[in-house]
Amino acid sequence: MTDFDTIIKGGTIVDGTRHRARFVGDIAIKNGLIAEITPAGGLSARTAKKVIDAKGLVVAPGFVDLHTHYDGQLLWDPYLSCSSWHGVTSVAIGNCGFGFAPTHPEQRERMMLSMERVEAIPLATMKAGMDWDWETFPQWLDSIDRRPKGINVMSFVPLNPLMIYVMGVEAAKSRDPDERELKEMLRMMEESLDAGGVGFSMQRLGDGFTSVQRDYDGTPMPTDTMSDELCMAFARILKRRGQGFIQLTQAKNEFTADLDFGLKLAEASDAAVLWNAVQVNERHPHQHRRMLKWVNEAREKGLKVWMQAITTPNDMRFKLDNFNLFDGNGAWRDVTIGDVPTRIGKMQDPKLREAVRHDYDFGSAPFVSGPVSEIVVDSVVNPENQKYAGLTIAQLGVAMNRHPADAMLDLAISEELQTVFYVVPFNYREDLLDEILQNEWTMPGVSDGGAHTKFLNFGRYPTNMLQDLVRDRGSYTLEEAHYRLAALPAVAAGFSDRGTLEVGRAADIVVYDYDNLRMLPTEIVHDLPGNEWRYVEKAEGYRYTLVNGEVTFVDGVCTGAIPGKLLRHGKAAEATKAA
Repeated sequence: MTDFDTIIKGGTIVDGTRHRARFVGDIAIKNGLIAEITPAGGLSARTAKKVIDAKGLVVAPGFVDLHTHYDGQLLWDPYLSCSSWHGVTSVAIGNCGFGFAPTHPEQRERMMLSMERVEAIPLATMKAGMDWDWETFPQWLDSIDRRPKGINVMSFVPLNPLMIYVMGVEAAKSRDPDERELKEMLRMMEESLDAGGVGFSMQRLGDGFTSVQRDYDGTPMPTDTMSDELCMAFARILKRRGQGFIQLTQAKNEFTADLDFGLKLAEASDAAVLWNAVQVNERHPHQHRRMLKWVNEAREKGLKVWMQAITTPNDMRFKLDNFNLFDGNGAWRDVTIGDVPTRIGKMQDPKLREAVRHDYDFGSAPFVSGPVSEIVVDSVVNPENQKYAGLTIAQLGVAMNRHPADAMLDLAISEELQTVFYVVPFNYREDLLDEILQNEWTMPGVSDGGAHTKFLNFGRYPTNMLQDLVRDRGSYTLEEAHYRLAALPAVAAGFSDRGTLEVGRAADIVVYDYDNLRMLPTEIVHDLPGNEWRYVEKAEGYRYTLVNGEVTFVDGVCTGAIPGKLLRHGKAAEATKAA
């Protein structure tokens, strides 16, 4: 009879605590938990069913990603790629107030239409890949629990479906709840937290230029315009229970008011508030500096606020047949709502075209891309248009001898909206990014995993951090990087059983070749249900990934093991442990 299930021998252990320096050692695993950690050779007399030779490799806690939108994808992909390809072993879903529970059966397609717009998940994929067997949020968690998982999953209670379930779509968008509706929503929140929800999430982007994730009809989502008092009513539940944390995406055109609201929410809830998001804008560096000053001051007051940082270049490639992140600009939003024939018709409408030109000349730059003039024609479909590839939109206007906005739309229309445009990153200047990275209260992430798959691939952020920011730039030590990638998000999420390599904790572990870790080129793959495609970016150098002690990937190849768990909070978590 063997002593352990697995022994990882001779690796350089970076335990995620950041207080202990790396050392060469052995780790023993039994029943999904870390059983022993010793200096190298300390387990030489012990036996295991499986021995992993980690000589020359880094052994670290699996990464924890608290900002994903895998709510749909987990129903057809147990490994939640691309995250699992980059060493992620635990994720949070239900972010930004979006999700699929609770949902009345007759509202299912309406909820999928919303998700198609706000998070750019193809409707055809959701229809083909989602087998609805839940209505309430507790039923949703039970559904997740039953399903095979190659990665651990926790879920926020998203406020949009909760409000819609009780009030209906139009009422939720247009007014505060009445007394009966409020009582029912608060009851359902309690019920959802009892079932193991890890807190609640919401997006509050108002109805201005920052409102870049709107409903399928172009209107704000319910949480975008919900009242502060309703938010506080949910927050007070967390304070009374002493349970849960909050994910908040807040940007309503009034920067100071936004930050003040975050403080009030943290005070009312007495809970961790994950603020989304802080990132570099090299054109306006005062923006992230104000946020960092704010989080430092909040911490001095004893408030449990963290900043989630976008640490990956915002290098988007998009086509106008599905892009939604211009939604904060009215003219561009108007011409990018609907299917392809509808969009083309709108783009050809003289009045709408005039509005687009006016927005180009006098409007603010789109919130997520910077000035449209600096967007680049990445690739074209028709050979006669090849001469335009590589030009900025401003240059395209000169080349086509027309207004740049007209040139962009006319080129796209001539190719049935299949022209690919590229946003040059403006959030990755090294000195500015280091200002964010060195702040004590920032954690990397905001992968948006599962969403925006036709123009974003932020799920690569752990590899990007280790390869670029740690190894090549030296912005972090390995110890600090692994603390930020695993321990810090686990602490923020309220889980004390994972995030570090310590005896008794879950054996969520990544073993990788530090010197040869690298991101692979972006690919287009047709692997979504409904024969839909997505951009993916894999990695090279991850030798082993273990989830709850079982190996899920070896050299980037999936083993087929499904040891992932649903991570519940509160009473439900205790009941699960006791079972």
